[in-house]
Amino acid sequence: MILDPTVAPRVPRPTYVEIDLDQLTANYRAVEAAVAPARMLPVVKAGAYGHGLVEVARLFESFGPAGLAVAFLEEGAKLREAGIVCPILVMGGLDTAQIPDFLHFSLTMTVSSGQAVGPIEEAAERLGTVARVHAKVDTGMGRMGVRPEGAAELLDALLRSRHVELEAVYSHFATADEPDPAQTLDQMATFRRVISYFGDRDLPMPTLHLANSGAVLQHPGSYLDLVRPGLMLYGVYPTDNIPRTVGIEPALTWRSTVVLSKPLPAGSPVSYGATWTPDRDTRIVVVPMGYGDGYPRLLSNRGEVLIGDRRHPVVGRVCMDQFMVDVGPDTDVRVGDEVAIIGSQGGETITANELAAWAETIPYEALTGISSRVPRRYRGSAGGPNQ
Repeated sequence: MILDPTVAPRVPRPTYVEIDLDQLTANYRAVEAAVAPARMLPVVKAGAYGHGLVEVARLFESFGPAGLAVAFLEEGAKLREAGIVCPILVMGGLDTAQIPDFLHFSLTMTVSSGQAVGPIEEAAERLGTVARVHAKVDTGMGRMGVRPEGAAELLDALLRSRHVELEAVYSHFATADEPDPAQTLDQMATFRRVISYFGDRDLPMPTLHLANSGAVLQHPGSYLDLVRPGLMLYGVYPTDNIPRTVGIEPALTWRSTVVLSKPLPAGSPVSYGATWTPDRDTRIVVVPMGYGDGYPRLLSNRGEVLIGDRRHPVVGRVCMDQFMVDVGPDTDVRVGDEVAIIGSQGGETITANELAAWAETIPYEALTGISSRVPRRYRGSAGGPNQ
């Protein structure tokens, strides 16, 4: 019998992510101090890199940034609906059918082509408003942005428009987190040539921004007016071989709980495909999370977790909702014991970078891949209700 279907579960799921808002604050302040007098345009796309879009955006907005940066209209709209009022730059590609929604939510558009200028102008005039835009230049990423040879034509069209305000010009680095600076320096030089458009015509220079996390760490010449840190605000370095010129610490831990512990005789296979079989009697525990939660299936037979301050291997194939861990024959691991997926126990730590390396990917994917079905909990003096 269902007593009251509107009542949420009283006991939260044992698998969860915890975000330390005080650590996020410390990371933000460290980056802010390092790049001054450039202002901050923190990137909160993809659910604030898995940390929770609305909670993190509220925190960062309280620091008075130049604005917030997201990837899609829908992310910006969600922030507006949550009460975020600061400028929001949408960096993704512009679907012209969505232009009225951009204007409705007062979101700043990225313009990469002159073909978009007419539809923006028409929609803004029809709605009796002014569209705020940032022009993006492809200086070497080969993705979004107008090619340098077409930049003057785009800028001409934007500056002629009566209902479009060109607030900024920007670009994005392809290799700023690599040891070899050659391409980054070439992109910076290309960007300087493009923005000479304004000086050549005796026009006021708009706001300029280039630097992502990698550039913040090792290319101070790219700071310009604004910087766009993303991953490093969350306490994670883009790669392990990048100079750690700004001190940051992870703000996210990912934890679960042992829900089953049982002996497993030698020769007994584990999980789908029987890809792992113990060569001695051992004990297996089950962790109630899997690739449906964003724990990569590629970690089958190669990942590790922390239980009881010790590392233990993930064995057998990771399932959608569970995975198994070999804790050895002589163990005191019990049902209810905490499991650290990303984070620390005792003197051991598993980082997002380490987990990503096991999964043959990057920490960006490891963090943003944590599913929405994993509850986020917040702690710290800046914290609010759990989400």
